[in-house]
Order: sequence, then structure tokens, then C-alpha cells
Amino acid sequence: MSGPATDPIGRHDDDLPISLVSLVVPAYNEVKRIVTTINEIDAYFAAKPYDAEVIVSADGDDGTRELVATLAATNPRLQVIGSRERRGKGYGIRQGVAVARGEVIGFVDADNKTPIAEFDKVEPYLRSGWDVVIGSRALTGSRVEQAQPAYRRAGSKLFALGMHALVGLHGITDTQCGFKFFRRRAALDVFSRQRIDGYMFDVEVLHLATQRGYRIAEVPVRWRDDGDSRLQPVRGSARILVDLLRIRFRRD
Repeated sequence: MSGPATDPIGRHDDDLPISLVSLVVPAYNEVKRIVTTINEIDAYFAAKPYDAEVIVSADGDDGTRELVATLAATNPRLQVIGSRERRGKGYGIRQGVAVARGEVIGFVDADNKTPIAEFDKVEPYLRSGWDVVIGSRALTGSRVEQAQPAYRRAGSKLFALGMHALVGLHGITDTQCGFKFFRRRAALDVFSRQRIDGYMFDVEVLHLATQRGYRIAEVPVRWRDDGDSRLQPVRGSARILVDLLRIRFRRD
């Protein structure tokens, strides 16, 4: 595993040709924001010399899934999966990865916390041999344009201490940023083993990637808080602890 990488070009000989990037967008009741996110992704990749597909994994009952299905009827690069039941971000991304076709498979937040243009920083690492490239809000060069409230920042620091003590991943500064990309082989391997449906799936994925010997690079990105936290403090914290213990003591 690698921590922050600073010189991706030429670091490995395993050059990756890219003809298609698959983006999984997990969305739970995001009808107000999903169109803006899709449009930004489409505009960004329209300027690239390769294609992109967007797989919106939409759970919930606010019309997000139906809206994306309407858009997909005239956009062959777009598809939607999901159900009314809220099955979790980890579950939704796992299902999206299973149908992705790209040489690069990644996921981004439906509320666009990290602009898709930050993929410019990710692409060179993937091309030059890194198996997993993740965005970070905590590196030199990271730019937090809208910070979380102070109580959430304090909670994040406590979480990081507990997570590192239980699971490890000491070389990674930010496990929870929702901007992660994988070479196809690594994505299919890791997500076929991934089992956590809730928020701790990020930790599980990175833990699995480390165990499987994949090379992980962490890059600084822009990030902005949208003020929409759906984590319940007491119940959510208990679930986090249970999931971290599952990751720590899992046996394949």
C-alpha cells in the first residue's frame, strides 16, 4: 500500500490504455441534485479522448430513479439501478460495479462534493500502474471549500483514531472521501468480496485492497460540505463500531 503519491508518471511500467471509464453514482433521494451531477459528468468526459458511462444506483421514493430512467432513454451512456428500499451506499456501489464495463471503475457522490474535474489528478496514477486511487481532504494541496460543522470535524477525528486502532490503514489520511477509482481487475476483485452495506464500506474496500496487495495512491482533491448529513449520531455510531469490528475480524 502507498500513502500520498507525488510523482505518478513513470513510477510503474504497467501503462493502462483507457477507452471507457465507468462511474457509479450512489443516490438516496437525490432528485433535486442528480441532474446537475450527471450534466457535469457528461460535460467533463465530452472533452476526453475516451468514453464514460454513468451508473446511478438510486434507492428511495422521491422520484430520483424514475427521473434518471427518463434521462437514460435518450442518453446511451446513462443507466439506473436500485429500488424503493434503502439498502445502503455500500450495497448500491457493489451492484453498480458488477455491471460496469470500463477499464477504470470509480464512484462519486451524487451531491457532487468533489467536482468530477478532480479526475484530472487521478488519471495519471491509474495510467502509470496504481491499482486504486482515492481522493483525500487531508493532504497538503487538498482544498476544503466548505467545511463541515465543528462537531462533525471533531467526530471525524475520533472516528479516524478508532478506525486506525481497529483496522489499520495507517498510511491513508482520509478513508471516507467519496471519490475513489480502481483499475478494472482490482475493482471486480475487491467488490466481489465486499460485504458492508453501510457507510463503513469505504474502510472495508481499502482494507480488502490492502490485503490483496493492490497499490493504493491518495491524491489531494477539492471538497465541499453540503450540510446534508444523514448519519444518526447514536444509532449510526453503534453501527459504525459493529461494522469496524466485522472488518477487523472477518475471515474469508
